[in-house]
Amino acid sequence: MRKMVVLLAVAVSFLVSEPIKVTKDDIGVVRNIKVYKEPKWISKIVIKNTGKELFFCSPKSMFEFYFKPFRYREFGVKDLTGFKSITVTNYNNLDEIPAYKAFFVYGSRAIGPAGDDLAAFATKQEAEDFSKKYSGKRVFSFGDIKMALINLLNGRI
Repeated sequence: MRKMVVLLAVAVSFLVSEPIKVTKDDIGVVRNIKVYKEPKWISKIVIKNTGKELFFCSPKSMFEFYFKPFRYREFGVKDLTGFKSITVTNYNNLDEIPAYKAFFVYGSRAIGPAGDDLAAFATKQEAEDFSKKYSGKRVFSFGDIKMALINLLNGRI
C-alpha cells in the first residue's frame, strides 16, 4: 500500500509541473540578463548550504556556472557538492524539470538569449522531435555535456 501511495505521488507531481518561478527583478548569474523575458530558456540552481536560488538566462549559462562555480565566490560554492538542485525549463511547455533527467539539443536554429544554446526537454523523444524540426545536430543527456561543448557554443574553440 505504501508503495502505491509513493508511486501515485510521483505520478501526480509529473502531471502538475509548473514553470520555474521568477520575478521581473531576477537577473541571470552569468550574463546579468533579466531571465523572465525568455521563459523557454530559464534554468535554476539551488545552493545546498544557504537555499539561495540562482537563476540563469539559459542552460548554457547554467552549465558555465555548474562547471566552474569557484569563479563566483560570492555564492560560496567550491564544487559540485554545493548544489541542492538543478532545474531547467522544458522548451516545449515551460515546465520545470530536473536538469539531471533532461535532454538537450545542440546546434538547432533556436537561439537563446545568450546566442547559440542548448534547448532542454523532459524526454529524449521530445528532444529528437525538436532536433528534426529545427535542424539540431545532436541530443545530449546531462552527463554527456562537457565544458568543451559550452566553450564551443560561446565561440571559444
